[in-house]
Amino acid sequence: MMTSEFEYHNGLDGSPGAPSEPTLVEDVLLLLFQPSSGTIAGETTLFYVLGGAVIADLALAGRVEARESGRFSITLHALGEDPPNDEHLRSAWEYMAEKPRNAQSVLASIGPVLRAPILDRLVARGDLISRATKTFGIFNSTSLSVGSERRAALLDSVRATLLGGEDPNPRTAAAISLLSASGTLSHFHPEIPWSGDVYTRGKQIQMGNWGANAAGSAVTRTMTAITVNPLIAATVLRPD
Repeated sequence: MMTSEFEYHNGLDGSPGAPSEPTLVEDVLLLLFQPSSGTIAGETTLFYVLGGAVIADLALAGRVEARESGRFSITLHALGEDPPNDEHLRSAWEYMAEKPRNAQSVLASIGPVLRAPILDRLVARGDLISRATKTFGIFNSTSLSVGSERRAALLDSVRATLLGGEDPNPRTAAAISLLSASGTLSHFHPEIPWSGDVYTRGKQIQMGNWGANAAGSAVTRTMTAITVNPLIAATVLRPD
């Protein structure tokens, strides 16, 4: 299940080795996998969502924050001296460490290269199973299916927030914010029955209403820069 506190080693402190626990971008892509069809929901905006998950992971660990740089401008600033160990988090952090960047630029830069390697991680962890198949008995292709209980555990956390009214932990809130902003929450029906209440609750989380488990103003401000700021949402992320 999603960890409610950031106790796990996720490669953010510069120590060697692969992350011992999944990163947030892995959680989000696993959630977006649709077992009934074997496809990924929201492919048209996927690289922005995955890029947003990387930024959110850095924000939750205190390695990036959003700051106002003008009346209508918000830029992302890398924090800390040592780059994260995880290759995807490190690449994003180093891009922002060069100079402050607006969120749209960061999303467009880091997002397009994430889908394939993050899927490979999920397969390597056993969360997804990849099988070689043939289409029409001729063309080589790959099919994906669920390989562990982790997606169900993640979905339970999302469902408890959207349907049960529970306050989400920060990782769950960040994931829901990205799903809401990308317009993919409706794709979870019937696993999460789609309704106006679910839409509204998703938007509340997207706007930073995380309840008692709020991760702090710096984190919610960064999530807002990714998912709510109209200069970004209007041109990058589709509405529901």
